[in-house]
Amino acid sequence: MCGIVGAVAQRDVAPILVEGLKRLEYRGYDSAGLAVIDRQGVMGCLRRIGKVRELEDALGEKPVQGGTGIAHTRWATHGEPSERNAHPHTSDDISVVHNGIIENHEELREQLQDLGYIFASDTDTEVIAHLVHHERKTSTTLLEALQKTVVQLTGAYGTVVIDRREPDHMVVARSGSPLVIGYGIGEHYVASDQLALLPVTRRFQYLEEGDVAEITCGKVEVYDRNGALVQHEIIDSDLDHEAGDKGSYRHYMLKEIFEQPEAIANTLEGRLTEAHVAVESFGHNAREIFSKVEAIQLIACGTSYNAGMVARNWFEDMGIPCRVEIASEFRYRKAFVAENSLFVTISQSGETADTLASLRLAKDEQGFIHTLSICNVPGSSMVRESDMAFMTRAGAEIGVASTKAFTTQLVSLLMLVVAIGRCKNRLSESDEATIVAELRELPGVIRDVLQQKEAITELSEDFADKHHSLFLGRGTMYPIAMEGALKLKEISYIHAEAYAAGELKHGPLALIDSDMPVVVVAPNNELLEKLKSNMEEVRARGGQLYVFSDPRAMLVAGEGIKVITLTEVSDLLAPIVYTVPLQLLSYDVALIKGTDVDQPRNLAKSVTVE
Repeated sequence: MCGIVGAVAQRDVAPILVEGLKRLEYRGYDSAGLAVIDRQGVMGCLRRIGKVRELEDALGEKPVQGGTGIAHTRWATHGEPSERNAHPHTSDDISVVHNGIIENHEELREQLQDLGYIFASDTDTEVIAHLVHHERKTSTTLLEALQKTVVQLTGAYGTVVIDRREPDHMVVARSGSPLVIGYGIGEHYVASDQLALLPVTRRFQYLEEGDVAEITCGKVEVYDRNGALVQHEIIDSDLDHEAGDKGSYRHYMLKEIFEQPEAIANTLEGRLTEAHVAVESFGHNAREIFSKVEAIQLIACGTSYNAGMVARNWFEDMGIPCRVEIASEFRYRKAFVAENSLFVTISQSGETADTLASLRLAKDEQGFIHTLSICNVPGSSMVRESDMAFMTRAGAEIGVASTKAFTTQLVSLLMLVVAIGRCKNRLSESDEATIVAELRELPGVIRDVLQQKEAITELSEDFADKHHSLFLGRGTMYPIAMEGALKLKEISYIHAEAYAAGELKHGPLALIDSDMPVVVVAPNNELLEKLKSNMEEVRARGGQLYVFSDPRAMLVAGEGIKVITLTEVSDLLAPIVYTVPLQLLSYDVALIKGTDVDQPRNLAKSVTVE
């Protein structure tokens, strides 16, 4: 869950490295560092605890220059956040950056200590530096030394190595942690995310599992795990160069909340006909595959799991069995696979370690008829390794707390439900036409909800001195309550829990008092009267309700209840629409609390380690 940038060029690469780190800071921000080699073989290394700006300031005071360099922004796994644990790690002439976890690092550390190596950090990464240094003694090239090293590593790694004795070379290896090579004119780059390299190139090549590559100004050579030279496709990225900028917004999260109408429109573009969801948008053979599907298995983590929980309701309303599981649990238990099941992974990054491991398990061992990835990142591991892929087109999402990635996942899943429903004759043409018409109106409905920003800001002031909160919903709104609670705890550090409202009397009512705000998502659906009864249970015990509803629900503000009235929307689209005010509430509460909205403590955006 760290950011890597590397470059080999005819010019000074330090500015390229720092700009790349800024664009990757969403992946880790405990510390940052870089190492640069000039043409005389002099290596300068600089590391700082804290965010990338600390490194940038230090670089201004103590410049390091050269044409070959590596840089890293860290999210701590082994060893506390500190300068001594920051990357790059060195072993004499060797300097290394690494993303992932080396599971056998303790065994390797003992072996290296027996050989006389002294460790300066608590990290697992330092074993790579010393191993490469050790293997370099009996290798003709740095590439050969890295190839000898990686066969000794157990775990996940995306790693980049430089050697001051080969000042115009950089070698990289990928296993379980993504790396992409960028192609320039007379210079080449590497990063853990193409976003880091957009200012210098739009031509990219993704490394596959087990690949090792040698990179110089003039060439890139990639070798597979067997040492054979391979050629992977070079793609041209259409990502916006300014995708990583906040623009006029105070935070990335706020910008991304307000980008949701456009993001949803992008998700829908070209995938709806006049009255149908284009089944072929899921793959050229999707119609044939979907007609055979008898059950759905959804796998995801965090926010994506909440999206899957909503989709389960949609699928089963159509009579299609659907199971939803957290990837970190699914991969370690003996799961029952229903006959003719479609395996669907949901991930913003397409690199989520547990979800990716579950996909590989499903493909290799579990007998699913096909696999489908719903993802936001073209070229990611999940997209490349799935039989089919459906891109959410949310655009770059930098804020750690997911917003537009979640709502576009919901839209994508709803289109999948419709497509499978029609292929299975579980959905009539008229019902599909109605859903398609509602989807076309959805971006405008979201814009209307965003107009409630001022009212929600006023509401958020009541949370200024609170330390705990409850979120309630029923049916498809229960996962939305889960998502609202997750957002609040992520960025404001208020302890928040979500419950299916009918569960109140089975324990949570014991927590209710005047100091426990209770947030309720209450559209006008068939469960509204039941939900109103649950709300009265809260009021009767002195609790304060904060309710998001629509005009048909006839909920009126009064003692113990505050109401935000949203645009009227169908039951089917309510989960998507009611997500947005909960995002705004969490954002405003975080502002009041004074927390780091975009980079909350202890969290990183892309969870590429187990």
